[in-house]
Amino acid sequence: MDQQEIKQNRDSVCVALVSRAHLPTRFGEFDISIFENNRDGKEHLAITRGKLEAATEVAVRVHSQCQTGDIFGSLRCDCRDQLEHALMTFSRLDKAVLLYLKQEGRGIGLANKIRAYHLQEQGLDTVEANQALGFQDDLRTYEMAASMLRLLSVKSIVLFTNNPQKIDGLTDNGITVVRREKIVMPSNPYNIDYLDTKKKKAGHLLD
Repeated sequence: MDQQEIKQNRDSVCVALVSRAHLPTRFGEFDISIFENNRDGKEHLAITRGKLEAATEVAVRVHSQCQTGDIFGSLRCDCRDQLEHALMTFSRLDKAVLLYLKQEGRGIGLANKIRAYHLQEQGLDTVEANQALGFQDDLRTYEMAASMLRLLSVKSIVLFTNNPQKIDGLTDNGITVVRREKIVMPSNPYNIDYLDTKKKKAGHLLD
């Protein structure tokens, strides 16, 4: 297919949709689109359903890669539970988009994420561990996600998230967020403190 590109002049970001195919999954029938960019050199992707051109109030989940959870089923977070819940929910909708962004460890990378895990084992919470490594508690950005949604021609979205920063990040980058849908998963003994910290220190909207 012809390469499509979109540019954001204010920061010279260029995002390109480079390939697309049908993707049947254990959750349902989807399409998959791969995006490249000149900012981080990573291949981000979108799992989509339906005709999205000029579509409004499209169900959207912006999911940051979590290899320990998404692939290996780690109980230290709720990432895989949220991912699977979104895919199961979206499989029943006419139009939906799940953006899968390679922002491991809230943007600090896999090696530093595992270092943060070790610090948590010494008694720090997830925010304190990131700060002890010299990072802010969350380094993720959402300009890439906004560009991907524009390339998919989505006009407005219903965002499935508990994180107000995602709403602000997409809105600040020109995406119309009509409303938020919560995506709260049951806790377990390994992640209950992590979830409590996200609520109290990161402002996540968790019941």
